[in-house]
Amino acid sequence: MPSESIRLITFDCYGTLIDWENGMLAALRPLLSREGRKVPDLQILELYGQIEAELESGSYLPYRQVLAQSAQEIGRRLAVEISTEDGRAFAESLTRWNPFIDTIAALQSLATRFRLGIISNVDDDLFIETRKKLALVEFDFVVTAQQMQSYKPSHRNFEEAIRRSGLSKDQILHAGQSLYHDIAPANALGIRNVWVNRPSIRPGSGAARPGTATPNYEVRNLAELSALLSAGSA
Repeated sequence: MPSESIRLITFDCYGTLIDWENGMLAALRPLLSREGRKVPDLQILELYGQIEAELESGSYLPYRQVLAQSAQEIGRRLAVEISTEDGRAFAESLTRWNPFIDTIAALQSLATRFRLGIISNVDDDLFIETRKKLALVEFDFVVTAQQMQSYKPSHRNFEEAIRRSGLSKDQILHAGQSLYHDIAPANALGIRNVWVNRPSIRPGSGAARPGTATPNYEVRNLAELSALLSAGSA
């Protein structure tokens, strides 16, 4: 990848830096198995991806509500009772979701050569807790859905990141796990992008709505991204 012109890398957070798939499943499995049922993990992720996208495409709701209502709606579709309190507990579980094993080291390496930013579909207070897990990494800015009152794939969130960066589009690289939330809008706005296609029990989409966008580049993890950018500057 030619990297000489890149000054800033913006990252999706959950699914790209944070292992939201395993964090989500760990929180949802107990809720869905109370009546002795065994719901396949693949089905849980499929339902979550559908429902989250439906909720985020309507009038703005805080992400805590998106998470809580998604859990309750999964239960409704599977005929399993998930209470309002259960939904709130699932939303709170996000603060315990951990970074992928390669995240910190790769970000630290990238930070020696590039400015770093975040564009995330999250509430500010939830990201504050996640930020503690990324404590050794500095970000120039964090654009959240709460700040913008809109969710990716809305172009507004990306346009705000460009505005805050003070850079031109050709100096920015966006890295994300979701073709739907990240790669499609980056393509539409002419932002160079890389799909972080992490291994998943639901290949290609994980817990997100499936997408059909074609990325400029594809890697399987952040270690590969760091190596790709190093090779491009050699």
